[in-house]
Parts: sequence; structure tokens; C-alpha cells
Amino acid sequence: MKRDVKSLTLEGKTIGFGVTGSHCTYEEVYPIIEQLVETKATVVPVFSHSVQTVSTRFGEAGEWAAKIERLTGQKAITSIPEAEPLGPQKRLDAFVIAPCTGSSLSRLAAANTDSPVLMAAKSTFRNDRPVILAISTNDGLGLNLYNVAKLMNTKNIFFVPFGQDAPHVKMNSLVADMTQLPETIEWALQKRQLQPVLIERWQNERKPTWQETANHSE
Repeated sequence: MKRDVKSLTLEGKTIGFGVTGSHCTYEEVYPIIEQLVETKATVVPVFSHSVQTVSTRFGEAGEWAAKIERLTGQKAITSIPEAEPLGPQKRLDAFVIAPCTGSSLSRLAAANTDSPVLMAAKSTFRNDRPVILAISTNDGLGLNLYNVAKLMNTKNIFFVPFGQDAPHVKMNSLVADMTQLPETIEWALQKRQLQPVLIERWQNERKPTWQETANHSE
């Protein structure tokens, strides 16, 4: 059973919220940011370049960034130089990446800091504070599975519970249950991983026949 947001102990916390380029997931993430604001946490948005510059069928370039900035009432961090001082300032109690794409996942696992979001994550590690990942990647059970395993065994990294979202048509896809993000943050602030971390997301889907899956692969 998921916790009532009102019972969460996030009031007074400052949470960095990194958003990367899984554009189809923004509609799931936006209500969660609303919930965090309702808990009276301060939410500081950090946007990847993709969020700011790429137009898709899910929204125009910068559209979601503007909505999130208005919602939080905080000026967004949109460049690497803006993100770097988060470390020395010790501004954040925790940093979230939601959605966290496969590209961001692999670069984080390689200790790259080539985007505002990844620099903000590095700044959080500097202060021995938690980084929470809500993955959304079509490659989670492919080449990126190595990076998932590596990051799950990395100090101060915690995962929002995730599972296969469409295993019969996207066999390697993994997506976090965004509704569990607020509670994952609460646990991560205690240096603990919310369990279970592996969940079943697709149980309401009709299981296709082998003929249907064969046709899909052609």
C-alpha cells in the first residue's frame, strides 16, 4: 500500500529534481512534483538540454520545463555552471532524477558530468547525500542492465521501484512507478532503499499470443 503523501516527513527539505529526456513520461512525473510541493518541501528543478530544446508529440521545446518551474516557484537550473555550486553550497538534502533515461543512466554510471542534471547529481554525492533514480528506458534489460546493477551497488544511489512496462512488445523496457517516488525519497533520506525495488507493472495487460508477438517483430 502506498503512503498518503500528507503523512510523509519531507516538510522543510530541499529536493533537487532533475528531469531528463524521456518526454513520454512527463505527464506521470508532473503530478508527483505537485505532491512534493504539497508536502511543503522546496523543489529545485534541474533540466537536461533535451527538456529545454527538443519538441516532440508530447510537448513543445521548453513547455514542460516552464510548467514545472511555475509549479515549484523556484528558478530552474539549466546549465552545468549553475549546477556545480550546489555542492559547495550544500543546498540540497536529496536529488531526484525523474525520469532518468538510459542515456543519463549510463553516463552517471561512467561518472560523466556533461549535463546540468548529472552535474547536480555529482554535487549531491560530494556532500554524502542521496540521489534517487526513477528510470524510464527501453534498454533497461539490454546493455543498460549492467549500469542498473552498477548503480544499485553504488553508495548513496537509491531507485524508485521499477519493472517491465510492456514486456510483450518492449522486452527490454524498464519504467519506475512514479507514484512511489515521494516515499522513496523519504527512505533515501534515511540511507535506506524502499522495498521491493522490483515490481510488476504490466499485470493488467492482456498477454498476447505467440503469433501476435511474431507479427510484431516482423
